Amino acid sequence: MKAKISFLSAFVVLSIFLLSSCTQSKKDYTYFHNSGEIFHTLYSIKYAYNRSLETEILEELERFEQSLNPFRETSIISNINNNIPVKPDSMFMEVFNKSMEVSRMSDGKFDITASPLVNAWGFGFKNIDSITPEVIDSLKQFVGYDKISIDSQGNVVKTDSRVQLNPSAISKGYACDLVAKLLENYEVENYMISIGGEIAAKGINDKNVCWRIGVEKPLDDSTGLFLEMQTILSLCDKSLATSGNYHNFYLKDGKKYAHTIDPQTGYPSEQNILGATVIADDCMTADAYATAFMASGLEKSKEIAGKIPGLHYYFIYAMPDGTLDVAYSNGFEQFFAE
Repeated sequence: MKAKISFLSAFVVLSIFLLSSCTQSKKDYTYFHNSGEIFHTLYSIKYAYNRSLETEILEELERFEQSLNPFRETSIISNINNNIPVKPDSMFMEVFNKSMEVSRMSDGKFDITASPLVNAWGFGFKNIDSITPEVIDSLKQFVGYDKISIDSQGNVVKTDSRVQLNPSAISKGYACDLVAKLLENYEVENYMISIGGEIAAKGINDKNVCWRIGVEKPLDDSTGLFLEMQTILSLCDKSLATSGNYHNFYLKDGKKYAHTIDPQTGYPSEQNILGATVIADDCMTADAYATAFMASGLEKSKEIAGKIPGLHYYFIYAMPDGTLDVAYSNGFEQFFAE
């Protein structure tokens, strides 16, 4: 449903700079850096504490995978996809409920059942020559967030057994929230968590300053080797997610569009947003809405965002003449680095 920035690009896009605005409260703490792979992407976690919490972090990420990784055969979500009776755990329920909420708020532009459509088109629409209206119509029979629910006993109910769930457009943000909660349970006051480019940040870095995040400018460069920053953001005690394919657009009638599938039509979205950066109190919310906005377009996204307290956006979009422009929410100025 959305094309994510590659991990390598994300770490350039989400570059960490200096901001002289905060002071460290526990100077005797050491900054630790844990990194690895989860959910077919990479993570990087930096935090200040008196010992490494890598074991605890890995245990929490393992719990996350066992619940929500659809590529792990034994996970709860895989059992649900394969119609094997299983009781959803609290992690699954949190992601499912938030997904349904965002689907309703976005009028179906966000949908965790849309992966059959995304897979049919292929990455970068590589299967475009084999897609027919008949193929799309057949897949749409079992795509739609209204085709799955939770009953009063906590059981998953599908209207069609072929309905599949893939929470990749929200789960990386949720994983950031899980690690953030874990660190805060240990009274960690300063951390930056990046999973697949989604970020949860609190406090300051090892140079006693707040975290800065770079937002990449869309470029016509399929190699991903040429990077240019659109703007630099200052992130303290907030979460951030970015959606967009910054190096691989498609053109139609001379206009540029991001590689995004509209889960309602089943076809490539023809909306003007090329990159959506969302800041929220929790990363799961930021992650989901960054996806939803890519398929909603500029004006509809502004309308949706205006109904969600505490949510901020920064959009890079294509003008009718092909040039790029930006739009951001009222109050977003507080996040621009000085």
